[in-house]
Parts: sequence; C-alpha cells; structure tokens
Amino acid sequence: MTPVPEVLPMNVHSNGRGHLKLAYSIRSLRLRNGLSQRQLALRMSVPRTYVSKIENEKATPTLSSLERLARALEVSVPDLLSGGERNRQEEVRELMEDQFVAEVLPYLSQLNGMQMSSILAQVRDLTVRPRRTA
Repeated sequence: MTPVPEVLPMNVHSNGRGHLKLAYSIRSLRLRNGLSQRQLALRMSVPRTYVSKIENEKATPTLSSLERLARALEVSVPDLLSGGERNRQEEVRELMEDQFVAEVLPYLSQLNGMQMSSILAQVRDLTVRPRRTA
C-alpha cells in the first residue's frame, strides 16, 4: 500500500486566496496535461484521494509534495504556484507562430456565439483529452 503523504490542514484563519489559486492551478495543469486525478496520483506515488483533497482545498501540500506535483505535471514549482501562467503565455506565443492559426485568426471575430462555442469545444477535445492510437 502506498504511504499517505503528510497533509497540512488548511488554515481556517487565512483568507484562503492562496490556497484557492494553488488548487485551481493544480486542477488546471492536470486537465491541460490530460490526466485524471488517479493518473496524477500514480505519477506522484500517492493515493488518489490526496490529489482530490488538494484540488478541493481540504489539504495543503507540503513542500516535498509540491515538488512531486510539479514534476508530475512537468512544470517548475514557481510555475505551479503561479498557476502555470508563464507556461500559458509560452503556449499562446507558440500558437500564434503557427501558420494555420495566423491565417484563421482574422476570421474568428466574424463567428457567432454558437460557431465560436463549437470550435472551442472541438479544440478543447483535441488538446485536453488524450488521443487514442490504433
């Protein structure tokens, strides 16, 4: 059985904003990598419930858990704490350098809400969900 990592209780006296940002950051980066909580937990060698508690602000990870989280999510600890904002900016920059995206971008403003929603859903499916290979 996997040992349960040390869990620090949430500080009920704090305003919670730092915890909320960390929980959101972890969930966001996990989903961006197409990982379930179970897959992330396996990468970290911790129980799935530990990942759930962190994402739901029931527990605050220790420094060693933050390091394992960052490694499992393929980011640095500062990126993890900042919500992966630097990585997001790099992704946008790389995306804008793509010739196809550069050609399509001028037409996006001409789409109605339903068309935009449909395209975003398709792009999300392609980027968030892991592709099955034959």
